[in-house]
Amino acid sequence: MIAILDSGVSNLSSVRNGFLRAETETVVVRGADDWERITREAPDSISGVILPGVGAYGDAMFHLRAVGLNSVIRQIAREGRPLLGICLGMQLLFTSSFEHGRNMGIGLLPGDVVRFGGGVKVPHMGWNSLDKVDSSHPLLAGVSVGDYVYFVHSYHVDPGTHDYVLASSTYGGVEVPAVVGRRNVMGAQFHPEKSGEVGEQILRNFVRLSAKWQAGEEMAL
Repeated sequence: MIAILDSGVSNLSSVRNGFLRAETETVVVRGADDWERITREAPDSISGVILPGVGAYGDAMFHLRAVGLNSVIRQIAREGRPLLGICLGMQLLFTSSFEHGRNMGIGLLPGDVVRFGGGVKVPHMGWNSLDKVDSSHPLLAGVSVGDYVYFVHSYHVDPGTHDYVLASSTYGGVEVPAVVGRRNVMGAQFHPEKSGEVGEQILRNFVRLSAKWQAGEEMAL
């Protein structure tokens, strides 16, 4: 079963429907108390975790701290349990964002989230192709350069010199990290649940990764 964390600024039904199409059961976790109860009553039930999000970075981080999910997310990362951030949820995994001033993130991945530069129409909204894809990564198995996915965002990750970018797209001359990953912490800037067959493939890949972790098998990340 896949746990979907409620960031307070996300369309949970859309993500749940995406996993329903991938024939996978989900449970919504609204706070640390929820997480502790589920993992206490059924300790082996959660194989992987999704952190979705849309909207403002600062609002999402405020909510996660208020309900204790920021600490839960760090715990999940330490355990090695597969974690996938989606859209804003991916950005929250990084050090900070400069949306409406600097807001500190969860800090599982190094780097800052910055606004698209001048002259670029924002938000970056709609279908765009993947220019670079590390198809050797199990999250991206069956995904190829030229595949189209669905974006909605005005800010993007500035990866600097870090090597966690697994796939990228280009918008307004800017190379946009589209998929990131370091060990069990992964993220997609686009919406897999809205990206047709390509997005469904990624969700199914995440489910397979999560099942391997649950079974104690090597995930080859």
